[in-house]
Amino acid sequence: MTERIGLYPGTFDPCTLGHADIIRRGAKLVDRLIIGVTTNPSKNPMFTPEERMDMMTGEISRLGLKNVEIRGFDALLMKFAEHERASIIIRGLRAVADFEYEYQMAGMNQQLNDGIETVFLMADISLQPIASKLVKEIAIYGGDIAPFVSPPVKALVDARVEKIGRKGDC
Repeated sequence: MTERIGLYPGTFDPCTLGHADIIRRGAKLVDRLIIGVTTNPSKNPMFTPEERMDMMTGEISRLGLKNVEIRGFDALLMKFAEHERASIIIRGLRAVADFEYEYQMAGMNQQLNDGIETVFLMADISLQPIASKLVKEIAIYGGDIAPFVSPPVKALVDARVEKIGRKGDC
C-alpha cells in the first residue's frame, strides 16, 4: 500500500491555535503530514524562515504528533509537493474570503498537477477569527495574544515585539 503524504503549506508567522487545529486534524487524514514553511515577503514577516521552522517544530512536539515533519521551501507549491511525493494539499478555511482565494489557488494547482488533491478543513468555530496578521498587530499594539497562540509562541512573539518596539502607547 502506498504511503499517503499530505502537505500543509503556510508562512506560520506566527503559528496560531488555528494552525495547530488544522495540523492536528490533518495529521489524522494521512500517513505522513509535511508542514511546509514558506517565504512570503509580501506578508511582512515578523520571524525569519528558520525561526518559523523552529517555532513549528516546538508546536508539533507540544501536540505530540509523530507523523508530522517540518520542511522549509521557497518554490512553487506544486513543485514542492511533487518533490515531497505529496498526494494531498491541506488548507484551512476560516471564512468566505478564505474560500474564494483558496478555491482559485486549488484550481490553478490542479492545472499544474491534477494528481494532487486539495482538501479543505474548516477551522474550529472558536478559532475562526484568528489570523496571524491580526495576532501580530495585536501584539505590536500591546494587546494580549494569549487566547490565539500557545504559551511558547506567545513568549516568542512578546520577545520579538520587545526587540522591535511596541507601538500605540497612549
